[in-house]
Order: sequence, then C-alpha cells, then structure tokens
Amino acid sequence: MSIFDGLTLIGGLCLFLFGMNVMGEALERRAGSKLQVLLGKLTTNKLAGLFTGLGVTSVIQSSSATTVMVVGFVNSGLMTLKQAINVIMGANIGTTVTAWILSLGGIESDNVFIKLLKPSSFTPVLALIGIVLYMFCKSNQKKDTGTILLGFAVLMFGMEAMTDAVSGLADVPSFRNLFVMFKNPILGVAAGTILTAIIQSSSASVGILQALTVTGQVTFGAAVPIIMGQNIGTCITAILSSFGTNRNAKRAALVHLSFNVIGTAVWLTVYSIVNAVFAPALFDQAATRSGIAIAHSSFNILCTIILLPMSSLLEKLAYKLVPDSKTPDTFAELDERLLNTPAVALDRCYSLACDMAKDSVSALKSGIRCLTDYSKDLAKSVREIEDKSDHYEDIIGTYLVKLSARQVDNSHSADAAMLHKVIGDLERISDHAVNLVDSAEELKNKNLSLSPAALSELKNLSAAVYEILDLSLKAFVNKDTKSAAEVEPLEQVIDSLKEQMRTSHILRLQQGSCSIETGFVWSDILTNLERTSDHCSNIAGCVIDAAENNLNIHESLRNMKTDDPYFKQQYSVYADKYLSVK
Repeated sequence: MSIFDGLTLIGGLCLFLFGMNVMGEALERRAGSKLQVLLGKLTTNKLAGLFTGLGVTSVIQSSSATTVMVVGFVNSGLMTLKQAINVIMGANIGTTVTAWILSLGGIESDNVFIKLLKPSSFTPVLALIGIVLYMFCKSNQKKDTGTILLGFAVLMFGMEAMTDAVSGLADVPSFRNLFVMFKNPILGVAAGTILTAIIQSSSASVGILQALTVTGQVTFGAAVPIIMGQNIGTCITAILSSFGTNRNAKRAALVHLSFNVIGTAVWLTVYSIVNAVFAPALFDQAATRSGIAIAHSSFNILCTIILLPMSSLLEKLAYKLVPDSKTPDTFAELDERLLNTPAVALDRCYSLACDMAKDSVSALKSGIRCLTDYSKDLAKSVREIEDKSDHYEDIIGTYLVKLSARQVDNSHSADAAMLHKVIGDLERISDHAVNLVDSAEELKNKNLSLSPAALSELKNLSAAVYEILDLSLKAFVNKDTKSAAEVEPLEQVIDSLKEQMRTSHILRLQQGSCSIETGFVWSDILTNLERTSDHCSNIAGCVIDAAENNLNIHESLRNMKTDDPYFKQQYSVYADKYLSVK
C-alpha cells in the first residue's frame, strides 16, 4: 500500500463520513412531520415504542440522532423514561439498515440486472437527480430530497474509494497480524468502542469495517467483537447530549449505554464460550459485507430479545445510577435538541404558547376583578403572571429565531411567524392586566370611587372583554377558525362601546357626578380594555391566516369587514348584546 493509497483512503473516509452526515441531517428534516406523527402514537406498550424507534431510525439512518432526540423529548417532558427505553431498543435495530444498504456494494455477478443493484451502478443517476433538485427547485422539501440523494452518492463514492485504497492491504503482514490480534474479544470490543466513540456513528464504523473486508484479512472471529464494541461506542453521542439536562434525560442516555453494555457482556460471554468449546470454522473465515450486516443485525436483535422483557429493570437501574434529589426536577421549557426536528420543535413552542395564552387571559380577568374587588394577593398574582409572560415571550421568541435559522419548509416557517406574532400580543395583554391593577390601586390610594353609572358601564364592557378573551383563547388553543371569525365583529363592538362610554363620562363630568381626577383613571381603564380587544383581534387574525397560509393579517381582517356576511351577522348579534345595554 503506497502513500497515494493512504491519501485515497483518507479522502474516501472523509467523503464517506461527510455523505453520511449530510444525508442523515436532510433525512431528519424531510421526515420531521412523520416523526411527529410517529411520536404522537407512542404508548406505554413495549412493542409500540420498539417499532417507533426502529421506524424513526430506519428513516433518518442514525441511532445516535434518534437517541439524542429521545434525550431531548424526555428533557422537555414530551416522553416518559419508560417510553424512551423501548424507543432506544428499537433504534438499535433500526440503525442496522445502513449496513444492509452498504452491503449491496459487495454484489458480484455478470448478470446485467443484478449488477444494476450495485450502488456504483445507480449512484451516478441518484447524484444527477439530486443535484437537479438541489440547484433548480425552490421548495425546501425538494431541496432536502436532493440533499439526501447527493449525501447518499457522496457516501457511496467514499465507500468505493476506501475499498479501492485498502485492497492492497491483503498482502501486508502487519495488517494481517492486526486482525489476528483483534480475535482477542476484549481487544476487539475496545477497538470497536474507541473507533465509534471518535466518529460518533456506529453505522459509519460498521461501514468502515465492511470496506476492510475487501482485504480478505477480516475474519468473522475478529469482526464480531468489534461490532459489539461499536454498539457501546455509539452511546457517547447520547451521553454528551445529556449534559445539562434534567435527571430523567440523563437516565435515558444511561439506559442506552446500559442496554449496549449488558447486551455486549452477555453475548460476548456466549461468543467466548462457543469459541473455546466448539471453535467453529466460521470464525476463521473471511468476513464479507453482507456477513457484517448479518452479524450487526443479529447482535442488536438478540440484545433486544433478552432485554425488552426486562425494560423495567433497566428503568430501575437508571434510577439507581441517577437517584432523585430533594429538589424536584423541572422539565426544560424548550430543548435545543428538538431544533433538529422542526415539526416537533414547533409543536413544543405551540404548547408553551398555549400555556402563555391561558396565563395572560387569567391575568387580564384578574386585573378587571381588581377594579371592583381589589386585594393585595390578586394584584400580586397578576404581576407574577406578567413576569412569567415576559419570560415566555423571551424564550419562545429566541427559540423561534433559532428555528427559523435552520432549513425549514414553508409551512413550518409560516407557523413560526404566526407564533412570533401571537406571543407578542399575549405579552401585551398581560401588560394591560398590570395597568388595570395600577388603576385599581390608584383609585384605592387616592380614595376615589366610580359612580354607579360608571360601574354599570364597566360591568357591561368587562363582560364583552371576558367574551372576546375566551373566544381568542379558544381560537388559538384549538386552532378554531369559527371562534376566530367571531372575534373581529366583537372587537368592533367593543371599539364602539368604548366611544359610547367616553361620551357618557363627559356628560357625567358636565353634571358634576364624576371628578376630573377619577376621569383620568377611567380613561386609562377604557384604553387598556379596548387595546386588549385589539390584541385578541390580532391573535384571531393569526389563527385565520395560519389556516389559509396567508401571513398578511391586516388584509384578512379588512376583507372580513367588507366582504363577509358572517361578520355583519355577528356584529349585529354583539351590538344587540352590548351596545343596547343602558
């Protein structure tokens, strides 16, 4: 093997790892919505979790990526540790699909149709299709599809380059002696563990092992322990990913490690006994690409067979290794690991925004109650919710910016933009709640009081604001466009009601039944309640826009007012309900 073969080997390895990484990331983006559906169907049923992990990993071609995702889900409270254990076991089986795809490169036949199955035959065609999709299509989904095909092509070219470069090692005695040394099971497991921990992909390290089979020096006796070690080495990614997470997420990463260590210990013992007692001739035979794929799949399936029934014991072991503390664990509100799956990340943002919406509506209602039934505890709760809403807006907004910086499709981008608008309106509603509390405290501290007529009007306006808050909350949380369509006509009625109340206040001033100082406070109250209804209208408009894939909220509301008969009908209903009240 010359220095040029060495350079070719390095180049091939780099292409192989780069192609696998690019393909995996594009597959993960492309499958985002499917991942969300699969994960939504998770149950505590062991087989359901197992097949979910198997399916997701088969799609994204990386058990490390799946396990990191699982750590993120557990850390965010989207998945329990019990569910995670079954998914991790399925991921270990799903990752073996890559080895089977790579094994196609070892096909040898003069038959034209069989030769077409070799990746070297169809990879150039995939590369051509991929570059066309990537360069000439505007859709992110098509670009991702092109990236997947290009990644696969680069991966296979790298594999072929590695195979050609190492073929000369067949006659190198030191290389032969190296694999004779790896027949020692402990050394083989150590070698597989270290190599995989360095490149952080068992699929990639298995692919490298498959490429080395062309030398004829890699026996099954040396390959099997290396494969066992590769399964342990791949756990390093999840372990690193668990740093800075809550205890359950750390337990999920340790379950992944425990599963592979226990499985390796059991089957390495069986392997050593069989080798010592029976010395099968198979162990001295040269391994093939397909043989490596079979060994990889068999080992992971056998590990799952013995450990799936004992998943509850793995859970107990994880709790022993990472015990509970006196301080209760909290879930991470938005875990950055979820950014790799935009559909799931957006769903988590939406869930948190729904919590924010409920809090903001509760705060505004409490602020209204303070005007007529003030208490320090009620005022304190409103201010605490306002602080919480500020925190929500900050973390959700920052997270959405990070998500938008990723390569996401148009629908996800539109949803992110909608959420960004909504959280701003929700935060302003909580601000208006605090303003109402300030008005209540000003009335109390200055010994001011509202006239009976003003209190009656306030009760009527408050009822309208309560209704618009409930409608906008229902519209946003349930993505209910019918409720959203009822918000804007009520907002118009509240605008008219505010002007009506201003006029009434001026008349009371003229009649001397209301003081000027009270009037300033009254004006602030009306302004805050009217602006609250404006924010409710914005939220409802965003819900309608999201349903119609339209980001121009002002155009939607303008069209609704001028063209929609339902708007006129609902306006009439709300006008009769609130404007006619004396």
